[in-house]
Amino acid sequence: MAGRAQQSPLRCSPGCAPSRKRPASRIGVADATRLELPQQPRARRTHAQRTAETRAKIPAAVVDSIAQVGYQATTAAEITRRSGVTWGAVQHHFGGKDGMLTAVLEDSFNRFAARIEEIPSEDVAIDERARLFVERAWEHFSSDHYRATFEILLCYMRREHTAADGGASWQARMTQAWDSVWSQLFAAATTSRRRSLMLQHYTVSVLSGLASTLTLEGEGAALVESELELLTRTLQAELAMDQAPRPS
Repeated sequence: MAGRAQQSPLRCSPGCAPSRKRPASRIGVADATRLELPQQPRARRTHAQRTAETRAKIPAAVVDSIAQVGYQATTAAEITRRSGVTWGAVQHHFGGKDGMLTAVLEDSFNRFAARIEEIPSEDVAIDERARLFVERAWEHFSSDHYRATFEILLCYMRREHTAADGGASWQARMTQAWDSVWSQLFAAATTSRRRSLMLQHYTVSVLSGLASTLTLEGEGAALVESELELLTRTLQAELAMDQAPRPS
């Protein structure tokens, strides 16, 4: 009797489910309650969307190539390899290498202008506007887009010095576009046209010089932050001086 009493807890009555089968039952419940919605078919891109994507790939490939291997090595073959677009497609969208490089210049400057135009020109102190301007301008000048722009402009300037046509140079067009952005942000601060152009030229010189230093010395370039702070303080002082009322 005692032996049977010890064995009884281990016995299973007929028809009972072994305990090891219970996990399978729990898995079955989880599978039954899992929600699986049918995937929506991916919307087909329109012709305009495909065209825009292709046009965006090509300038991006030019910028990446110039930043990584330099302007001289940015050949047609290198551009098509990086963009995954045939040279025929490049010619279709941009008319050739010159049109493509022009698109890179325009895109680069428009990115810069868009960031500057986000700075409020009203109800914001001149000191804060100057600080934001230097901060966002440096975002552009320290970028691959500016590096590509600078090398392309150097090439254009060499060609224009020997060109017979009398068209406006790219340098003049970029200067005019920069002046427009500057004038909108600091319209109330600069009363003298000559002084405004002087400050613009000074600012571009400092930023482009620091960009060159960054290219030569890398991300660890010394003194860049200090020199940007000095540029900010200089602009704040000069713009505040122009904003102050002058004796009649």
